[in-house]
Amino acid sequence: MRSLMPAEIIGLDDWWHSPAGQRLLAWEQACLPDLVGDVFGFNAAQLGVPELDALAANRMPHRWMVHTHSQILQPHSVPGVDPAPVAALVCDPAALPWPENSMDLLVLPHTLEQSADPHETLREVERVLRPEGQVVVTGLNPFSWWALRQYRAHAYQAVGLRSLADQTLYLPRSGEFIGHWRLRDWMRLLGLDVQTVRFGVYHPAVDSERWFERWDWLDQRAGKWWPILGAGYAMVAVKRVQGMRLLGPAWKPFSTARGARVASTSRQAVHTQHKEQR
Repeated sequence: MRSLMPAEIIGLDDWWHSPAGQRLLAWEQACLPDLVGDVFGFNAAQLGVPELDALAANRMPHRWMVHTHSQILQPHSVPGVDPAPVAALVCDPAALPWPENSMDLLVLPHTLEQSADPHETLREVERVLRPEGQVVVTGLNPFSWWALRQYRAHAYQAVGLRSLADQTLYLPRSGEFIGHWRLRDWMRLLGLDVQTVRFGVYHPAVDSERWFERWDWLDQRAGKWWPILGAGYAMVAVKRVQGMRLLGPAWKPFSTARGARVASTSRQAVHTQHKEQR
């Protein structure tokens, strides 16, 4: 596979061809089975990134691979990763075709980052999830070595050094960083309870597979040293619905007590009448 130069990386689909994209994709493919394997139900869907088979370890009978682009593309081949089949369903993630409370599991691999309206996409996810249903979101961490190089490229562009910015660009031009702390706040507002957040890929922002291999030792240890500096993250949240208990009207206890007093008075009157008759 040909590795793209930074200036050629425009969107996420192109970025998967780069050594960094392949590293992140391989980490997500290894991480997701742990997160979705024990989720039970009937209906599950993956929204976007057909290069990743996020539902491979899940055992639900109905599973969909949904493309979020207007054109169905053949998935790119990534070494060591079997791509998911081409989807028959294409839709906007902010307008999902399922009814309310119908899905047990939704996986959003970088879907929010590429969405024109990530807030509306997350609201739509909450709508179609059933109570206790789960959503798994993966994204690029804005607090990482990779993001730092991307910020530097944008700084070069801001001062007019466009050619230098293209050479130092490391992540896709399109899309938006959504930090895990920011995403946690969004989910809390929608009643989605965050269960776990995992980080991965601690390599520096290098440009070749050879240098990635040289830094493998750091990737194995950095998770203990500074876990939140991983280039990517995976977040799992559960849809919580508050239970409700119906209470009777406030006058019922008074009515019952009054009825009991009336019955007691009636019994006393009858008893007194019997004694007088004797």
